Amino acid sequence: MTVHVPIMASSRSEDGVVRTLIVDDSVVVRTVIERILNADPGFSVIHKTNSAEQALGYLSEHAVDLVLLDIELPGQSGLMALPAILRASPRTKVAILSGNCEEGSVAAVEALALGASDILAKPGSGSFGEQFPPALIERLSRLFNGAATPIAVRSSVPIAPEQAAELACLGIGASTGGIHALGRLFAGLSAPLGVPILLTQHLPASFTSYFAQQLGRMTFLPVKVAEQGEILVPDTVYVAPGDASLRLRRGLHDRVFVMLDPQPTSAGNLPGVDPMFASMAQAYGAAAAGVVLTGMGRDGTAGARDIVAAGGWIVAQDQPSSVVWGMPGSIAGEGLHCALLEPHAIMDFVARRGKNRN
Repeated sequence: MTVHVPIMASSRSEDGVVRTLIVDDSVVVRTVIERILNADPGFSVIHKTNSAEQALGYLSEHAVDLVLLDIELPGQSGLMALPAILRASPRTKVAILSGNCEEGSVAAVEALALGASDILAKPGSGSFGEQFPPALIERLSRLFNGAATPIAVRSSVPIAPEQAAELACLGIGASTGGIHALGRLFAGLSAPLGVPILLTQHLPASFTSYFAQQLGRMTFLPVKVAEQGEILVPDTVYVAPGDASLRLRRGLHDRVFVMLDPQPTSAGNLPGVDPMFASMAQAYGAAAAGVVLTGMGRDGTAGARDIVAAGGWIVAQDQPSSVVWGMPGSIAGEGLHCALLEPHAIMDFVARRGKNRN
């Protein structure tokens, strides 16, 4: 059976234009951003404001696809307002546009953890160069491209629970929107799984340490950045560093070691989900399982094939809850999944299936 669903969960106006709300304390910045977006046929600025309170008031009465949100605002800050904005307009994507929220900063990771879809560095009000307008349009378009493109979702892999090996290792891959999804996923973990958990989240190297700290606040499990040569132990979350893929090697006495690979994948991902999944299939065979969360592209699909071929199984995030249904949508398009679930339901499913209970 094949079902066609949209590749992304974004809601646009009927004409396909991204309705945009700009929230920035600078009238110059608001004006410049408005001109840039309105010059592109894919975007329309429908409102501008300088405060989070006014933005929330507008969202209570109007539909918006995208909010460009500054961090430094009079009154309530952008970070403080972000959860309320997402509650007021759940299908709206929020991109942080701030000069004080650069990639790798504490504020950037916190914004992503709270549910922001992307982080964009804002030039000073007097330094908007020729490169900024096309870069801004390209970056924002990534969040919405393909919204109307159907993807064929094949039937899930028919592996009966009683035929599956007991779970020995769980791998999780995520990209755009992944930090928020991970918070939901680990909130659904009610008890230890008894296995090591590997995690590859597409982030620059400068993010990794603080990201691991943030993740540690989302779960009762210990979280650490993976180190070369360390032995995997159960109920620990190993985060791939930003400059290497997390691979595994089975050594003496059947122990499994971390092997960090600094080479980007063929698609340019570093760290990559594909190498992590592939090495899990080699090290654990049918006892390996993977989870693919929201993200652009197809990273994780090739590795998922290896896990499934070895007798393991894959769970993918469902389309309605994904910021971008690229990575999980690719899994679904190839029929590699055994389930499509929203993040909060995934760990319960993993716990039951991993113990041969479904």
